[in-house]
Formats: sequence, structure tokens, C-alpha cells
Amino acid sequence: MGQKDISLSGNHEMAEREQTPAYNLRPAVDIYETDEGLTLVADLPGVTKKELHIDIDQGLLTIKTDAYQPMTGESIRREFIHGKFFRQFQIPEEVDEEKFLAEMENGVLTLQMPKSEAARPRRIEIH
Repeated sequence: MGQKDISLSGNHEMAEREQTPAYNLRPAVDIYETDEGLTLVADLPGVTKKELHIDIDQGLLTIKTDAYQPMTGESIRREFIHGKFFRQFQIPEEVDEEKFLAEMENGVLTLQMPKSEAARPRRIEIH
């Protein structure tokens, strides 16, 4: 299967719609789809639950951090950047926004976005 870039558009053609200010970082994001819904996994090094904001408005999912804790001490080697993160995705209509579930652990955000019952595939039994 080929990889598709996902912005979570309704037709599953995933064209990202982002407006990232220059001073913000774009966290690495993976999005997986199953029959039950979508799972978004975002890498947010150094970010805590308290600093993270996840909003949805008119089908636009926004993940951002307003503050971050800079590392203390002299930098000897840096392989990732600490800073403010910002990403936006257009959410497909078949996703049930009322049932989103977010977990944050060790700088990794996992966002479960279940599909509505009407959008899930069903098997019809033959009698």
C-alpha cells in the first residue's frame, strides 16, 4: 500500500491545509485509518499535557503549544529542537468529533478519532 499525506479531508484525498507561523515548529505526525476511525500520533518532545492545546472548530483540528520549557545548561549536542509546536488538519465529516480521546505520554500525543456509526462499514447478514 502506498502512503498518503493526510489532512483528514472528507474525500480521503488528503491535502494538508496548514497555516504555520514561522516561529512555530511542525511536529512529526503519523495518522492511521481503520474501519473504526483515525488515530493521530504526534511527536512533541519536551511538551507536557499542561502546555498542549487541541481544538476543533468547523472541522479544523488545531494542535499547538503556547509555551515550552527551554533546556537548561550548555548545549553539547542537539538533535531535536525545543519550541512552540503548531499543526492543523481538516477533519473528514464521518469522524465523530464528540468522541475524540487524547492521551499524552512522554512527549507523544495519541489522538483517537472514531468514525460515526453511520460511516462505519457494516456486514449485512443473509437470512
